[in-house]
Amino acid sequence: MEGEGEGEAGPVTCASWIRRSEKQLLVVMGRARNRSCPPLLDIFEFNPKTASLSPDPLVRIVMRDEDGDPLGFAVHPSGDEFVCSLATGCRLYEFVSQDLGIKLLSKDLEPLHSIGPQKCLSFSTDGLKFAVGGEDGHLRIFHWPTLNILLDEPKAHKSFRDMDISLDSEFLVSTFTDGSARIWKINDGVPLVSLTRTADEKIECCRFSRDGTKPFLFCTVQKGRKVVTAVWDISTWNRIGYKRLQGKPVSVLSISLDGKYLGLGCEDGDMCVVEVKTMTISQWSKKLHLGTRIKLLEFCPKERVVLSTSNQWGVVVTKLNVPAEWKEWQIYLLLLGFFMASLLVFYILYENSDSFWNFPQGRNQPARPSATAFTDPQSSDDSPW
Repeated sequence: MEGEGEGEAGPVTCASWIRRSEKQLLVVMGRARNRSCPPLLDIFEFNPKTASLSPDPLVRIVMRDEDGDPLGFAVHPSGDEFVCSLATGCRLYEFVSQDLGIKLLSKDLEPLHSIGPQKCLSFSTDGLKFAVGGEDGHLRIFHWPTLNILLDEPKAHKSFRDMDISLDSEFLVSTFTDGSARIWKINDGVPLVSLTRTADEKIECCRFSRDGTKPFLFCTVQKGRKVVTAVWDISTWNRIGYKRLQGKPVSVLSISLDGKYLGLGCEDGDMCVVEVKTMTISQWSKKLHLGTRIKLLEFCPKERVVLSTSNQWGVVVTKLNVPAEWKEWQIYLLLLGFFMASLLVFYILYENSDSFWNFPQGRNQPARPSATAFTDPQSSDDSPW
């Protein structure tokens, strides 16, 4: 575990993982201005062996004071670019490869650069859709990278709480500060349904399932001081069950890329990781942020590690005590092992069988016919012809 406090720079406001390649994992971190330093955007390298970030940033960008502090990030699945939410709107940052390292190139996107602060940002899994939900309740969904508008709803609600896009990029779920939640059909550009709740329930955090087999939607639901994690079937949008996990106010919900684990960050700084298959807690880290509200909780794209942030303690990297995710080369190695084992079993059965084809080899075969038996037509009286 590694914490990243304020130091000389300002406090951490947001962060996110960036998977540049199979060998390189980065973390982008936004910092607020303080008395001695303007707003900053830092890129750190992640070391999987030590589960820690590089001591110094690989790239540091000093941001303009008029843009305000970084508010949040949405990283494109390719790892080649990300969008940063600012007080004035959104800005795109692209990676440029160099011999001596990496460089970031910033771009102001015309439909996004002056839309004001965005509370929620999300790319679809295929990278072809990009959605933003503003503090003013305005929902926008774009096709990426053309930025053609797919949905533009100025009054989706008063203000956004959370947002996520389904694995097949067909649906978007959004929750709002009043406790309501709505499903949107992205390609049709229309609201589809509002999730049912009782008058004293507030639907807060939301995430779609990610394993590709179970079409579920997970939401945290608060009723008074009690909190449960509820599950909806996205084929009917009916609530099919719930589980009380931590039982206290949840500030953020996350899901691993393979869909096997949920992560819940709490208002008091606790963090728990839940196995989706059994809906049981696999790891509970108490006071991970020492009593401070966890603002962000994000699973690493290729390691069993989570990234979390809070206003007081900045960024914390936590290695999970859960089974590691299978790497692609490990899957191929396992398949090769199965193939070699099958060959071995076949060879053993072949050597110990009485198959017709398991006849002796060589010139001294028993009852070996003479060569004329195959060439002299008068050598056999049993010919049917």
